[in-house]
Amino acid sequence: MEEQLYSKILGKGTPLFILHGFLGMSDNWKTLGAQYADEGYEVHLIDQRNHGRSFHSERFDYTAMSEDLLQYANRHHIEQFLLLGHSMGGKSAMTFAVTHPEMVAGLLVADIAPKYYPPHHQQIINGLKAINLGAVHSRGDAEAMLAEHIKIRSIRQFLLKNLYRKNSDEFAFRFNLDVLAGRMEEIGAPLQAAGTYSGPTLFLRGAASDYIKDEDKAQIQNHFPHAGVKDISGAGHWLHAENPEEFLKKSLEFFNPLHT
Repeated sequence: MEEQLYSKILGKGTPLFILHGFLGMSDNWKTLGAQYADEGYEVHLIDQRNHGRSFHSERFDYTAMSEDLLQYANRHHIEQFLLLGHSMGGKSAMTFAVTHPEMVAGLLVADIAPKYYPPHHQQIINGLKAINLGAVHSRGDAEAMLAEHIKIRSIRQFLLKNLYRKNSDEFAFRFNLDVLAGRMEEIGAPLQAAGTYSGPTLFLRGAASDYIKDEDKAQIQNHFPHAGVKDISGAGHWLHAENPEEFLKKSLEFFNPLHT
């Protein structure tokens, strides 16, 4: 039996697949997902491999994650859908769109470009590895250990959404920390799939983020000739969490004309 992605499906209507970022999970998008569902979309909040409740695998690269998405769409008998991805999920979405353009009715990429990014999550990985799960008896214990390495509370809270009680005596992480820590180069890899996606495309970037720079627009156009780039005000890399109202408004302005 092939390994299958876990998802939560909300609403009825035009299929909209949402892919979370590195160390995230489908739950990160449940509030926006419910709002899309209210607007007439069938929202698929998907956990990518080695994340959330999806399967763990030694293989971790964007080609594999694109193949996972193809299997997921086929299993749900969905021939075409709207696709939204944030950060790492945006790279997965871009890879899928240029590989299977006929299946993507519209592509929205949140705060990531098709270029190479050097590894920059090492402090987070070090902090997570420093958590002695055997000594964790509550979420507070884990946060205290993580606070030694990560000072920003909102980042600690985001990461610890992945902590769960495996049994009455033991906590564990949902993500596959060992594989992810060993594949840091893959996270920042450039878009390697050949081809272009000529369908409707929107890149949303945080106005306070430096992930998509103006000089990246030429590379974006090479792969996505009909792409537009718009800013989300007052937001950094976590633009959908930092300014969800504007993110919802601009994403719906893009998606609504593509309703099938």
